[in-house]
Amino acid sequence: MSGLLAASLVWAFSFGLIKTQLAGLDPRAVAFARLALAALVFAPWLGRAHGRNLRWRHVMLGAVQFGLMYVLYIASYAYLPAYAVALFTVFTPLYVVLIDDALTRRFAPRHLAAAVLAVAGGALVLWRGLPSDESWRGILLLQGANLCFAIGQLVYRRWRLASPAGTSSEAGNLAWMYLGAAVLAGVAAGAGGGLGDCVSLDAGACWTLLYLGVLPTGTAFWLWNRSAGRVGTGLLAAANNLKIPLAVLVAWTVFGEQARLLPALGGLVAVTSALFIAGNRVARH
Repeated sequence: MSGLLAASLVWAFSFGLIKTQLAGLDPRAVAFARLALAALVFAPWLGRAHGRNLRWRHVMLGAVQFGLMYVLYIASYAYLPAYAVALFTVFTPLYVVLIDDALTRRFAPRHLAAAVLAVAGGALVLWRGLPSDESWRGILLLQGANLCFAIGQLVYRRWRLASPAGTSSEAGNLAWMYLGAAVLAGVAAGAGGGLGDCVSLDAGACWTLLYLGVLPTGTAFWLWNRSAGRVGTGLLAAANNLKIPLAVLVAWTVFGEQARLLPALGGLVAVTSALFIAGNRVARH
């Protein structure tokens, strides 16, 4: 659980940076830059993943969980304000539980209850009414991103639970995942003509991308996937929304921004309650 909390805290510091520092850049170029930096950070561990087949399946998984997810996620900023982008990520816990139920062919009411409470907690923090009609394209892009991330963390979790201890390096696995993600995002950026944005950045955008690539992308996603195989499905699902109330509290306490504190505290209580309801029983598949 400590890894999930640490990742959520790192992500809590990054809300708003994309909208304020990177708004004018091609979203595919932003995704590529973040993932290329993460791949560079983890490159020393490329040789630690065992077996050619194991490496290739992590390349493909990374292309979905991180590459396609980031392309869709960052593209949604063209249609939605920053608060709405955060708001419509709140459905990920439901996707995690429903997909896991489908994969395991069983229904876990306790996990579903925890996921629903986590969604309610995230929505309580961010709700300001639905965006205008023209924003639905952004909402659909975000749901695609949510599904990519939910599928990725569950598949990685199942692979890890099925692998004998010591047969592979998790840093090595993530290194190949980031490589696959960076290749997919690079192809998307090149096809869209956005790679030129990566060589014409001002200092603020460069520092923002460096931060996003090394910490929220590289380090936090490694922590998240590493922790996914160590916790139960319900707790993993609920933890997906920890970053939302934490982001509001960080904005208030660290950056001195105006914040809706009562909804933020209420959301934090709801998500924390969801974690307790979920329990932490890890099922072997």
